[in-house]
Amino acid sequence: MKARQLEQLGIPKQLAQMAKWTAQAARKAGVDREVAQQTLRDIGQNPDKYRDDEHFGELAAQIALHQKVEAAAKASYVPREKPAPYKQWGDDLDTKSVEQMHAACHLNVAARGALMPDAHVGYGLPIGGVLATHNAVIPYAVGVDIACRVKLTVLDMPAKSLESHRDRLIKSLEEETRFGIGAEFKGRLREHEVMDEDWGVSPITKNNREKAANQLGTSGSGNHFVEFGMFKPGDDAGELGLEAEREYLAILSHSGSRGTGAAVCSHYSQIAMTLHPELNKETRHLAWLDMDSHEGQEYWQAMQLMGRYASANHACIHNAIVKRLGAQAITTIENHHNFAWQEQHKVDGELKEVVVHRKGATPAGKDVLGIIPGSMASACYVVRGKGSVDAMDSAAHGAGRVMSRTKARNTYRWHSIRPMLEKAGVTLLSAGIDEAPVVYKNIDEVMSRQQDLVKPIARFDPKLVKMAPAGEKPED
Repeated sequence: MKARQLEQLGIPKQLAQMAKWTAQAARKAGVDREVAQQTLRDIGQNPDKYRDDEHFGELAAQIALHQKVEAAAKASYVPREKPAPYKQWGDDLDTKSVEQMHAACHLNVAARGALMPDAHVGYGLPIGGVLATHNAVIPYAVGVDIACRVKLTVLDMPAKSLESHRDRLIKSLEEETRFGIGAEFKGRLREHEVMDEDWGVSPITKNNREKAANQLGTSGSGNHFVEFGMFKPGDDAGELGLEAEREYLAILSHSGSRGTGAAVCSHYSQIAMTLHPELNKETRHLAWLDMDSHEGQEYWQAMQLMGRYASANHACIHNAIVKRLGAQAITTIENHHNFAWQEQHKVDGELKEVVVHRKGATPAGKDVLGIIPGSMASACYVVRGKGSVDAMDSAAHGAGRVMSRTKARNTYRWHSIRPMLEKAGVTLLSAGIDEAPVVYKNIDEVMSRQQDLVKPIARFDPKLVKMAPAGEKPED
């Protein structure tokens, strides 16, 4: 068929060549000529019917997206007259992050918001931002590093092992994970059942499955780390199964879904922005996907898979280190941020199901355990959530930056930072200067501003710290 004939059948002229190639490939694969031509006659009017077709599925998806984009271009966007209500914790938050939260709450899909005390500027939604939406998911409000999380494992080795087995501990950090963009274990040296799941939930996860398999057990760049430290539970940490006020050796890690998670975010964010051309430069990264749309469901399933994959990364890291040391794990705790959940919260006085985005915010429902790290030279706290209604069961996810990475690299040198590390008893194996302790807020001040959100029940102090070396770009 000619391009004009295809266009009359509802196939956009931009996709005419793709339609021809698709039909030719189908014929070579054994599809009857009349069947192929009949499909082309039908697919422009009903692309969703062919989304799962072995030969015409990709063409159908492109036609359906094109039709939605055309409809979106004709539609008029009407933002909320008044922003959705939100509350912030802390009065020292930078102006830009507050402005970003305010803009997010003006979206016509916005239901409620909350801004945590570690907040700083992000893409679209600020880091430390919590946003509930009506039947919509915002890829950039989840974040680039989907399901980034923190995991802590308490070991049966005595705390004095930090000195007596120092070289063994350092070697385990150096050899049992990998740091940096593109870091991987070639040849699938790490195995996990997550790789046996259905990676065909999205073309992005399907095409990146092999890459994801090779990156299992790696830690990435930016603020991601693996470290040993001293762990001390408080008097009310009974559920941890540990002795109060006793010091334990523990492993703490922070990383996410690596390259595949970033690819998922990039792909679906671009689709969302294409579907919402009405958003301006300041709000385009807040573009959303309707939950009942094909794209929304595809992203949602990919996000869920990335959540399980991120957890698998941490499991591989901790299991490899524990095995190498010949130790046993006494207890483990983990939680993730950079994710979206379907939850029920009060909106305009009524309990409604909403999609809650926590971009750099820790789930803190009543009695839910979470981990809130500071910097490489300050404490990390295990907390018990208080289930704050105003915060939609959320809390800070860390200390929060006070300085951009560029400014940090232009301002500091390690010779001025080493005394801080020595005072804290920290041995730094590798890191960029943009992760120096001075670029973060005081974690104890952050904790003091969210006493109504969480209660600290244990403390971890880093001692041996491994991060990506200088020169690596951040991944979250």
